[in-house]
Amino acid sequence: QVQLVESGGGWVPAGGSLRLSCVPSRTALRIDAMGWYRQIPGQERELVAVIYIDGNTNLAESVKGRFTISRNKLRNSVYLQMNNLKPDDTALYYCNFRSMGREFWGQGTQVTVSS
Repeated sequence: QVQLVESGGGWVPAGGSLRLSCVPSRTALRIDAMGWYRQIPGQERELVAVIYIDGNTNLAESVKGRFTISRNKLRNSVYLQMNNLKPDDTALYYCNFRSMGREFWGQGTQVTVSS
C-alpha cells in the first residue's frame, strides 16, 4: 500500500499563490500518472492537472495559464504551483497516483481563497 502525503494548502487572498506538494511513502514505484483533483462540498471531484509518465501534462481549462504541474522523478513527487488564485479555486485538493492499474489518493489539503 502507498500513502500519499500532501502539503502546502492554506488561506490566501485573491491573486495570491500557493504551492502544493505530494510525496509518496514509497519511491520504488512505477508511476504512470500523477495528478491533482479538487472537490467542493456537494460537488463531484474534478481533475485539475495531471502529468504522465512521458512528461506530458493536461490541465483543466479553468486553471490554464495560472497553475503549473511538475514532478521530481527521483522522489516520485508531484507539485502544483497555483498563481493568481481566485475564490472559485477554493476546494479540498487531492493528490492522485496511478500505478500499474491501481489508483492511490491522498487525504486532501484545503485551499481557501478569499475575495
